[in-house]
Amino acid sequence: MEDEKIVDLYWQRSDLAISETNQKYGRYCHTIAYNICGAEEDAEECVNDTWFRAWNLMPDQRPTILSAFLGRITRSISIDLIKTKNRIKRGGGEAVLALEELEECIPGGTNPVQALEEKELEEAIGNFVAGLPRQEKLIFVLRYWHVAPVEEIAEKLQFSKGKVKSSLFRTRRKLRTYLEEEGLC
Repeated sequence: MEDEKIVDLYWQRSDLAISETNQKYGRYCHTIAYNICGAEEDAEECVNDTWFRAWNLMPDQRPTILSAFLGRITRSISIDLIKTKNRIKRGGGEAVLALEELEECIPGGTNPVQALEEKELEEAIGNFVAGLPRQEKLIFVLRYWHVAPVEEIAEKLQFSKGKVKSSLFRTRRKLRTYLEEEGLC
């Protein structure tokens, strides 16, 4: 079923919307959640929460790219779950490692001024990634959007782990420089 028709089902509040979404995007969202959480049960929970959140958000929003909308929800839910689970016990997990790698590039905090600048930061990162060469962009997106382990990226792209790691290191340095030039870091 086409994305537009699926979104229409959400707007009509049809139960069919969830089953059609699961059929078309279930594996996609599950992969994102599993790469972040690292546990099958947690990934399933995150995907189910994604459908619930999409159901609640749709009347107010009409996403133009359904896959990106669902992927973003899944990532957010999965990262929140990891943060909750790691409050007491620190360390381990690809999500924690991937987020720590990006900490050196991206400013953080809960300052209200920073909250207002999040949209600008998000747009700047999107522009930065869009301007990367195809191979660099693919490695960066696999690592920091899909939260894929370095080993999995290397295997998928048929590169050495060292090549993937050095590409990620160089790209993070470029991102930091770019964000500094934009006055966002």
